[in-house]
Amino acid sequence: MSSNESSNARSEAWKTALTTLQTAKPPFVPEGADVMTVLVEYPPGDPGTPPHRHSGPAFGYMLEGEMLFELEGEPERVIRAGETFWEPGGDVIHYQDGNNRTDSWSRFLVTMMCAPGQPMLTLVDDEELAQRADRRASRKGR
Repeated sequence: MSSNESSNARSEAWKTALTTLQTAKPPFVPEGADVMTVLVEYPPGDPGTPPHRHSGPAFGYMLEGEMLFELEGEPERVIRAGETFWEPGGDVIHYQDGNNRTDSWSRFLVTMMCAPGQPMLTLVDDEELAQRADRRASRKGR
């Protein structure tokens, strides 16, 4: 093969390089959304962000460790390294995203679509949590 032929060679790896990890149909994407990808890192046993919501959908991938994940109306569950998660954003409370392990860090990536002019994350106060208590799924041992 001449040097000209080798420089024009095309890789075939792209045909099998892609693995779909998750597909979702979010209920909405805010018009004019800003999209950001963030890395979240929690030390062993850290409870994570207090109950909060996002102004648009969020899609995540667990890089390392485990996360205890809970959205309003859904039972809590454990997300492990290599697994994906998503939440619709808007008027849905995200109760838990803490490190489920006491012996290792948890690290995950999240890509969020935020409504223009709104914060990426808004904490939910105790009064609203009490008003919406009936929307929270029953939790193991609680």
